[in-house]
Amino acid sequence: MVQKTYVTYNEVHKLCQASAEKILNEFQPNLMIAIGGGGYVPARILRSFLKRPGNPNIPIQAIGLSLYEQLPVASNTGPTTPAIEKDVEQMGTRVTRTQWLDLSSLSMSNLVGKNVLIVDEVDDTRTTLEYAVKELTKDVDEAAAKMGMPAGETKFGVFVLHNKNKEKKGKIPGNMVSEGRYMAAEEVGDVWICYPWEATDIDEHDRLAAEQKK
Repeated sequence: MVQKTYVTYNEVHKLCQASAEKILNEFQPNLMIAIGGGGYVPARILRSFLKRPGNPNIPIQAIGLSLYEQLPVASNTGPTTPAIEKDVEQMGTRVTRTQWLDLSSLSMSNLVGKNVLIVDEVDDTRTTLEYAVKELTKDVDEAAAKMGMPAGETKFGVFVLHNKNKEKKGKIPGNMVSEGRYMAAEEVGDVWICYPWEATDIDEHDRLAAEQKK
């Protein structure tokens, strides 16, 4: 049976709040790119805590990447089984790009030469993050070349709510870690994390989260 951990909206809010100072001190992002759908909520919460007096809000762009495949519902699942318990997925074998930056309409001055923070909810196998970092770096370097600027001027960072302490299939640049550009709000074991935005019954989700804390 899959071991599950239930995380509430309140906990997500506090994880973002606790991480904001480190992000500001070590990376100072000019732009956030949220990986949908898990990165949307953390990115929006982070923006409130990253805003400095007298400065505008940090813009948020979105990309869509999918690495999960839905498993069929077990045959012994009945109508009384909470919907939350039916939402068990398995890892896919490759990343599917479902949404990407429209580089033709996005001002490259917002990307090239700036600090760009990629936000997601969890670093599981790291496959999705590897894809995001590689593809965004490639696109931005191509844009920089068109603008007559050297490649590598744009710095990418990563923020996740949870990093699972497990062997990773994907890789991110080593200097991203050594330079403090990889940040996880919390380290967890290899468990299935149930986030509140995935719940169809939020009251049941919160009840299970409270029960777990006992």
